[in-house]
Amino acid sequence: MIDPEAEAEADQRFMGEAMKQAVRAYNAGEVPVGAVIVQEGRVIARAFNQVELLKDATAHAEMLALTMAEEAVGDWRLNGCTLYVTKEPCPMCAGALVHCRVDRVVFAAADAKGGAAGSALNLLQFPTLNHRCEVTGGVRGQECADLLRAFFAERRAERSTPPDSTAN
Repeated sequence: MIDPEAEAEADQRFMGEAMKQAVRAYNAGEVPVGAVIVQEGRVIARAFNQVELLKDATAHAEMLALTMAEEAVGDWRLNGCTLYVTKEPCPMCAGALVHCRVDRVVFAAADAKGGAAGSALNLLQFPTLNHRCEVTGGVRGQECADLLRAFFAERRAERSTPPDSTAN
């Protein structure tokens, strides 16, 4: 049996690792989402969004982390693994998580418009699929939501700022 207090402490710590990846994304001009995959209490994969960098719409943090984790374990099946991600997975990522048989998904900030872990829909626990992930949401959610809000506020400000007319 899992000790709930120890699990909550581990969730906080590993979400901190995912947050470090989100900051890397932020600093690279990417939507600040970070992910880590943990197996037996050890991080086996770390990734951050790289959609713009790789010019690849599928280069979400979760997708990149899944590929790294598959390489680390030598199989596409990720039984016994937990994904920690700073924003609720989208439908693409949720589908991949189910397909890879990730045991548990822990996310920080909910995504009311597109989250597929219970906010807009719940693909991670869809009754007719061959696998269901345990889901824990809201772990360090405010911190991650604040980072996302800051990122998008900066982008909006950049688009609304007129060019400097004094520059030659």
